[in-house]
Amino acid sequence: MLIIALVLALIGLVALVFAVVTSNELVAWVCIGASVLGVVLLIIDAVRERQGRAGGEDKEETPAAGNDEDAYVDYPEDAEPDTAVEATPEASADKRGDETPK
Repeated sequence: MLIIALVLALIGLVALVFAVVTSNELVAWVCIGASVLGVVLLIIDAVRERQGRAGGEDKEETPAAGNDEDAYVDYPEDAEPDTAVEATPEASADKRGDETPK
């Protein structure tokens, strides 16, 4: 419908230029008619879009599983740390990047 309104606007512009150049009253009325029809189509399109958004809000609150990329994902808790490595002062110093005197 927006394309039709755009075409009507173009027809109205061309008719306006032609009506001014030729001083033809009939072409001027064609310009007015095309402009009014284009505005009516734009209003109808805006009303339909607003009604579509109002009806679509309920659907957005409950997204279908797997369709929403931003859906909450419950990741499992981190596993217990590896207990095979003993925590010695030298090992903890290595992790911090500090060097202990030997």
